[in-house]
Amino acid sequence: MNPTRSSPGGRLLAGLLLLVSVAASAGGLWLWRNTARAAAAAAAANQPEPSEVVEAAVATTRPYVRTTTAIGTVRALQSVVLRNERAGTVHRVALVPGQVVEAGAVLLEFDTAVETAERAAQAAEAALATSLLGRLERALQNQGASAADVDRARAERDKAVAAVARTDAVLAQKRLCAPFRARTGLVDVHLGQYLEVGTAITTLQGVDDAVHIDFQVPQEVAARIAVGAQVQVLVPGAAATVPAQVVAADARVDERTRSAMLRALLSKVAVLPSPGSSVRVEVPVAAPRDAVVVPVSALRRGPTGDAVFVLTAGPDGAVRAQQRTVRSGAVLGDEVVVEQGLVAGERVAAAGSFKLREGVLVHVAGGATAEPR
Repeated sequence: MNPTRSSPGGRLLAGLLLLVSVAASAGGLWLWRNTARAAAAAAAANQPEPSEVVEAAVATTRPYVRTTTAIGTVRALQSVVLRNERAGTVHRVALVPGQVVEAGAVLLEFDTAVETAERAAQAAEAALATSLLGRLERALQNQGASAADVDRARAERDKAVAAVARTDAVLAQKRLCAPFRARTGLVDVHLGQYLEVGTAITTLQGVDDAVHIDFQVPQEVAARIAVGAQVQVLVPGAAATVPAQVVAADARVDERTRSAMLRALLSKVAVLPSPGSSVRVEVPVAAPRDAVVVPVSALRRGPTGDAVFVLTAGPDGAVRAQQRTVRSGAVLGDEVVVEQGLVAGERVAAAGSFKLREGVLVHVAGGATAEPR
């Protein structure tokens, strides 16, 4: 055994050497970490500030009328349900569903054999009564007959003529004619069929260059709409609304719904909607005004309300986004009305606005022609 290695002095020296080694390692590690942090800070200072790319739009004004929407029903200017006034057996049918018939065209005839025979007999009686009256009038001139005889003969002649006229009226009632130019509806009548009085035979819808639109609006709105006012009608399949003029208003308000019925005239349309179909009617509820509008893509909706990102330039010329709360209104195609919070001429982020946050640097791609305010 070596007495030097196991002495107290040797063990102390070894401990000191170990402490020096640990301290040197810790100092080196600390120096390396500080150097790395400084290098990272320097690199970050040299990196450009991150930015978001968006398209911009300028808030503009456009004429705007606040409206309410109602569902209207199309009515033909003339429309009837064809019914028979006399009972009888169908002798002739000239009805074709969907066909356009002219005014006065015969659509349906009943068997009139009995009435035709009666008319022939009545016509003969009328001719005989007329002849007898003529003879008595000549005899009266020669005092061969009394005035009373002439009066009785004239009354008989008038009764015979009236009987012929009555039979003519019955014959006319057994012949159904179109009261106006119209398109026929579905028909379910056949030769030899017996029809009771008042049977619904078909519908006739007038063929005109215009139609009526009946629609209901709340009584407060109806009070503001005068006859002659204009409404906008959206016909199914059409790309845009067409104007219609209010021509009548109901004299009373429905006590259950507190709504009033209005009627508008729709004309000058290439293809008129079919009677009975529904259309959307936009009814003005306020006077026209200029409203501030922005693209729909610029409006951001959230739990705290609606907002837009206004693009403003700082003293260094950099454009940044500032979130601003607004009150939005109606959507007009690709634009939305901003009722409050924005003025015309301000530039806002449009496409890509969902990427923005308060104060972020913005790069405008494409962009609007107006300068940011």
